[in-house]
Amino acid sequence: MQDAIVIIPTYNEIENIEAIIRAVFMQDKAFDVLVVDDNSPDGTGTKVKSLQTEFKNRLHLLSRLKKTGLGTAYIEGFKWCLEKDYDYIFEMDADFSHDPNDLIYLYNACAIEGADLSIGSRYVDGVNVVNWPMSRILLSYGASKYVRLITRMKICDTTAGFVCYKRKVLETINLNDIKFVGYAFQIEMKFKAYLKQFKIVEVPVIFTDRTKGKSKMSGSIISEAIFGVINMKLKSLFAK
Repeated sequence: MQDAIVIIPTYNEIENIEAIIRAVFMQDKAFDVLVVDDNSPDGTGTKVKSLQTEFKNRLHLLSRLKKTGLGTAYIEGFKWCLEKDYDYIFEMDADFSHDPNDLIYLYNACAIEGADLSIGSRYVDGVNVVNWPMSRILLSYGASKYVRLITRMKICDTTAGFVCYKRKVLETINLNDIKFVGYAFQIEMKFKAYLKQFKIVEVPVIFTDRTKGKSKMSGSIISEAIFGVINMKLKSLFAK
């Protein structure tokens, strides 16, 4: 068992899942992998099961009955990891938008440089996004600026989904109290860590849009992020 594990949530990622798993296991630094699959009809979970014999005790699968949102997938994954002895717990997409070669930089930021939470940031050093249309870049960049304005967090990429948590962060945050289920989940987790005064650092990475499979972005996810952030901030003020 390693000291670090990468959680990869999946729904219909059969075109990417084997390649991303192998890419993580090819890193010089050893990481375990937990795939949280939402009963993908394309057989993603079945493919992971077939790979478990090759990567025994390093590749794990958490199968869920249905698709209930990115946030709930990660929460279940976090709880699974906390039951083990992992010290560093990562979030990473299955579609190679997050480069597995960057895992070591997020790890070092926490394990060596003293961060409690490290973020693979698209916007801390300019705009490092490849293959996105300008409309998508403006939406994402604008959303991060908006969240920063509302929450006052000094984070450039507030919506980033490439993250490393020290164990104590996830043990301190009440995971059962996380409300968002879509991509706004990423904002809420950072905000909870910020309120607990954990040390958060951003590591510059290049984000490359998927070339295989379909994006899970939708209008309801965007709406949750826009309106939910204001509600989240107000609740934090009243909590004081």
